[in-house]
Amino acid sequence: MTLIIRNLQRAIPLRRALLRKRVDQIRCILGVRQFDLAVICISNDHIQRLNKTYRSKNIPTDVLSFPFHEDLKPGELPKISCRDELNLGDIFLGVEYIYQQCQENKEDYNSILTVTVAHGLCHLLGYKHSTFAEWQQMYEREAQILQEINRLSGTNLQPLTKNHF
Repeated sequence: MTLIIRNLQRAIPLRRALLRKRVDQIRCILGVRQFDLAVICISNDHIQRLNKTYRSKNIPTDVLSFPFHEDLKPGELPKISCRDELNLGDIFLGVEYIYQQCQENKEDYNSILTVTVAHGLCHLLGYKHSTFAEWQQMYEREAQILQEINRLSGTNLQPLTKNHF
């Protein structure tokens, strides 16, 4: 189904074709290509406003995910009753924040975008990392996704939640 990638910021260059390719690969790995998905790339100011509004944290962040479906169980695809429900939701990438973190940590920006999208997609599928048990489950799923991406692309990507707990 439809994959929309919107770049609503101008501070950081974005290789949309590479991002689209990686998002499509992740969707294939997760078995969710039949679902619509939006990936919106935004500035620090925009992601900070969203983070303040929805998480009560008045700071920029790397990713915010807004699932279309409620009460998702990790590892299960959403239950749909009609074609209009073939939607995973929206992932907002704070690309300016991600870029700044990559500069500080000497990491490859495009690689970290891929890792961040994988993390966001896991959230859209019900994975969380509030407790150690949830973190462990999400970490394992992210590691599986990235292992397959690494095999396909010759990269060495690691889960975003690697050092969370």
